[in-house]
Amino acid sequence: QVQLVESGGGLVQAGGSLRVSCAAAGRTVSNYAAGWFRQAPGKEREFVAGISWSGGTKYYADSVKGRFTISRDNANNMVYLQMSVLKPEDTAVYYCAAATTFFVGRDPSDYKYWGQGTQVTVSS
Repeated sequence: QVQLVESGGGLVQAGGSLRVSCAAAGRTVSNYAAGWFRQAPGKEREFVAGISWSGGTKYYADSVKGRFTISRDNANNMVYLQMSVLKPEDTAVYYCAAATTFFVGRDPSDYKYWGQGTQVTVSS
């Protein structure tokens, strides 16, 4: 079993930056793909970014491309999402997810383990 715990969310002004972190405990997730999703009130959970086990392959949603960067530290079982030039529409609960395959998916069903989420609020 794997437990994922996100941290680093908060309130930031538009144009600002924030880094959210995901710590994995239990079985290692360093061998598999990981991702970040977000869910705003009244909306479905959407893909933000995904990363391969080695960190060599990364995918981003068009809405965050060029502003967000996903990374991982396998030695410490951590996954990060650096967010820059934040916009009010980035406001959501951000979830870390870990897969049990090498496939870097864009659908929530591609991931088996989920964190509890961390709130990111961007004020205008």
